[in-house]
Amino acid sequence: MKKFVSKIKTWIGGLYRVYTHEFSLVLHDGGLLLFFTFLPLVYPVLYSLIYNPELVKDVPIVVVDNDRTPLSREMTRKIDACDEAWVRGYAADMNEARDAMAREKCFGILEIPEGMERKIGNGETAPAVLYCDMRLLLRYKGLLVATTEVMQDMSTELMTEQIDRVGPLALTLTDGNLLPIKNANMGNIQGGFDSFIMPAILILILQQCLILVVGMAGGAKHEDPRLIRYNPDNVSRSVLGTMIGQALCYMTIMFVPTIFMVHYVPLIFSLPMAGDVWQELLFLLPMALASIGMGFVFQAIVTERESVFLSWVVTSAFFLFISGVIWPRCDMPTVWRYISDILPASWGVEGFIKMNGNGSTLAQVSNDYTGLWIVTVIWWVIGWCAQKWVVRPEIKRWRALSSSAAYAMNHNETEGQN
Repeated sequence: MKKFVSKIKTWIGGLYRVYTHEFSLVLHDGGLLLFFTFLPLVYPVLYSLIYNPELVKDVPIVVVDNDRTPLSREMTRKIDACDEAWVRGYAADMNEARDAMAREKCFGILEIPEGMERKIGNGETAPAVLYCDMRLLLRYKGLLVATTEVMQDMSTELMTEQIDRVGPLALTLTDGNLLPIKNANMGNIQGGFDSFIMPAILILILQQCLILVVGMAGGAKHEDPRLIRYNPDNVSRSVLGTMIGQALCYMTIMFVPTIFMVHYVPLIFSLPMAGDVWQELLFLLPMALASIGMGFVFQAIVTERESVFLSWVVTSAFFLFISGVIWPRCDMPTVWRYISDILPASWGVEGFIKMNGNGSTLAQVSNDYTGLWIVTVIWWVIGWCAQKWVVRPEIKRWRALSSSAAYAMNHNETEGQN
C-alpha cells in the first residue's frame, strides 16, 4: 500500500513539475504568447468588425421596365419601399443598366419583361429577372429578400383577385392570404450575417489556437533550446502525466481568453447571448481537451515551428466548411460526415450555437456533449501513442545527434588550436 501511495505521489509530483515548468517556457516564448493573445483576443474582434453592420439597407438598384404598365410601376414602388432596396432610377435598356453597375451607381438590376401585365391577366407566367453584384453577399441577400417578398405579396394579391372573379363570395371568406407564413429566426432575431457566423467562428478560433500552441511547442522541441528558451526535456517519466501537465498549463492560460470570446465578444457586438456562460464553459471543456489531444498527435509530424502555419492556418476555411455551418452535416456524403465527426469543432459548433443562440441547457445538448467526450478519448489515445512511440524517441535521437555534432565541433576546434 505504501509503495502504491509513493508511486501516486511521484506521479503527481512529476505532473506538477511539468505544469509549472511549462508555464515558464510559455512565458519566455514569444511565438506561443502570440497565439495565446492574438488569436483568442484579436481575431474575434476583427471578424466581428468585418461583418458589422449585420444588415445592409437601401442597396441601390436600377429598373429596366420593358412593360411600362401600372402593374410594373407598382412592383417598382413596392421594392423601393423595402428597407433592403433603394430604386435609384430607371434605365432605358440593359446596356445602360450594365454601365450604371460598372460605375458602381447600383449593385442590382431588375429587368421587367415586356407584356408582363397582359400575360398575368391571361393566367400565364411572366418572370422578372434580378441581376446582382456578387462581390458582397450581404447586398445580394438584401436585394433577393426584397424582390422575393414583393413577388410573393403581389402573387397572393393577384391570386385572390382571380379567385374573387370566379366566385364573388371568395373575398368574404379569406383575408387575401390563404397560407400565411411567419418566419422566426431562432437565435438570430435580426437575421444578420454576424450573428449567424460568429458563434461558429469563436469555436473554430478556440480549436485552432490550442492546436497551434501544442503543435508549435512540439516543433520547438527540435530546435536549439538556447535560441528559443524552450526545453525539450520538460517531461516526466509518465507519458500521460506529461500530457496532462502540459494540457493543464495551456487550459489555465486559455481560461480568461475563452471567457472573453464566449461572453464579452457577443456582449460587445450585440450577438445572441441566450445561454448561461458557465454551462457553456463546461460544454467547451471536452472540446478544449480534444483540441489539445489533436495537438499532441500533430507533434508527431511537426519538426519546425514554422510548419504549424503551413499545416493549420491554411486549413481554417476547411474547418469552417466542414463544421456544418455553411454545409449542413446531414447533407454531407458519408466520408465527409465521418471526417466532420472526428473534429472537435464540429460537435462544439452545434452545441454552442444551441446554447448561446437558443438558450439550451447542458442537458439539452447531451448528444453533442457526449460526442465531444468520445472524440476527446479518441484523440488522447492516439496522442499518447504518438508521444510514446514517435515524439519521445525522435527527440532522443535528435538530442544524441546534436550532442555528437557539438562534441565533434569542439574536438576539431581543440585540434586546430593545438
